[in-house]
Amino acid sequence: MAASAEFERAQALSLNDQPAAIQILHKIVKQDVKPEIDDELLKAKEQSILELGRLLSKTGQAEELVGLIQYIRPFLGCISKAKAAKLVRGLVDILLDMGVSTDREVELCKECIEWAKEEKRTFLRQSLEARLVSLYYDTKQYTDALSLASQLLRELKKLDDKNLLVEVQLLESKTYHALSNLPKARAALTSARTTANSIYCPPKMQAALDLQSGILHAADEQDFKTAFSYFYEAFEGYDSVELTSRAVMALKYMLMCKIMLNSPDDVQSIISGKIGLKYAGSEIDALKSIAQASHKRSLADFQTTLEKYEKELVADPIVHAHLDSLYDDLLEKNLCRIIEPYSRVQVEHVAKAINLSIDTVERKLSQMILDKKFSGILDQGEAVLIVFEETPVDKTYDTALDTINNMGRVVDALYQKAKKLT
Repeated sequence: MAASAEFERAQALSLNDQPAAIQILHKIVKQDVKPEIDDELLKAKEQSILELGRLLSKTGQAEELVGLIQYIRPFLGCISKAKAAKLVRGLVDILLDMGVSTDREVELCKECIEWAKEEKRTFLRQSLEARLVSLYYDTKQYTDALSLASQLLRELKKLDDKNLLVEVQLLESKTYHALSNLPKARAALTSARTTANSIYCPPKMQAALDLQSGILHAADEQDFKTAFSYFYEAFEGYDSVELTSRAVMALKYMLMCKIMLNSPDDVQSIISGKIGLKYAGSEIDALKSIAQASHKRSLADFQTTLEKYEKELVADPIVHAHLDSLYDDLLEKNLCRIIEPYSRVQVEHVAKAINLSIDTVERKLSQMILDKKFSGILDQGEAVLIVFEETPVDKTYDTALDTINNMGRVVDALYQKAKKLT
């Protein structure tokens, strides 16, 4: 009875005095339990372990949480396999969702997998291996992630554990996308969606699938309209389960799509709306600045924003990839606008007008000539760009060929009709 009362007191304290609540829960967790005698203490200890894990996560004590996972292993033999699996998986999830790197996550996950193998707890092992794949992906060990994922997928397909199967297929899709293998990333995501359609998919997992769909649509087909609708679905999913960091990520990608669609007014309306105000912060401010720079077609503002919000923009590989193409597009438009009145212009003058180095401008102009964005040559001896006038294409020959083809079809049709008459 005392343990249950202490647990309830710790729960009440956790709202106002977290250190005191953690101390009480530590005492309950350290108590020895005899399962055949004290069933109530067993239940209280089980609840205290999970509550302690949540409080350690809230207070950012990652090392303490690692110690707790290792400490409770003897106790797991006192409870049923299903409860033990739920407890271990729950604590590992809490640790990994903290997003704090202790450099021990992979090692701890492997230790838990070995323990599960020794105890012959197959479902727990598979569940932990799925988290290990996620860890490999987060730490950019893509080869290890794919190797473990393919082995795990074979096992899960035999056991028909569809919830875990969706999770692993989604991770496989993310890993292939990180390796720029878009066809395989799309195939893995299609498999995950097909599996998810045959079961109840929790909002968090559904949101993760929508987010990945949006990322692939934006990366593969540059279809930002469809990508925006997927990101919006993902945002609503994460918002409903109050996963703030993920919701902010989805909102950031929504704004990125609007910028890529050249709709800065929509960016402003989203930011000033209810959802924008709820998740306001540096991530949203970064995209707002990019939208303003894009609207002004100002390369200087664009570069300043990238330097100011390096963590929010450059560190995110998905946003960074699209911003690179947006910067190239802005640079090309600005260069075309500057050289438009000239037939012969110094590269130095163009560089000064656009406020970039001569080497950068020269390289970009060469690329634009090769891509046939305009007709011209670079005279490197005199450091001059010579722009040719666009010669109108004579369409006489194309028109003549079309006429001959059409006449051919008419003659063939008349021949077929004449043949029927005879």
